[in-house]
Amino acid sequence: MTSIIDLIMDAFGGDVGFLRVGPQLIRIIRVLRVTRLLRLVKSMKDLQDILQALIFSLPSLLNVFALLSLVYFIYAVLAVFLFKDIVRGVLIDPEFVNFKNFGNAILTLFRSSTGESWYLVMYDCVRPQECSPGVSSCGTPYAPLFFISFIVMCTFIMLNLFIPVSYTHLTLPTIYSVQISVVAVSLKKK
Repeated sequence: MTSIIDLIMDAFGGDVGFLRVGPQLIRIIRVLRVTRLLRLVKSMKDLQDILQALIFSLPSLLNVFALLSLVYFIYAVLAVFLFKDIVRGVLIDPEFVNFKNFGNAILTLFRSSTGESWYLVMYDCVRPQECSPGVSSCGTPYAPLFFISFIVMCTFIMLNLFIPVSYTHLTLPTIYSVQISVVAVSLKKK
């Protein structure tokens, strides 16, 4: 159905003036073409196995996500305590990228954990360009220790836990099927 509508749309050059429905409805119908992928899932056994393993691993992945959230929370509270007086730097600005409150600290740490210029934020925390009024020195030499431990904790330890958890659930059906077949063979011999 959606392919026919798409062909009609292409024949008229995308002009839907002849239709009484708006172009938004046609766009929605075009998006529904993605449902073809669901038919592929039904026909491919290996893809079903992968999706089933991912569904079974969701509780374990939620545990890892909760642990990662706890790490973010601890580091955000510590960052607000250590770096709240830094107003401006190379990357730190007074509006979004700063540690003035918990929300901005979480966003800044999330941005840093993705690898986007985390070293510039660290540099700003060591040698800021501007401090809060009434504060003479707001940079700390412990910022590299803070940021390097955070990056190592997030990227190399926590995020790499997602892969083994998923892999464990991908291999469990194979392990169980091998064990069941060995038991079945041993029972047939008796």
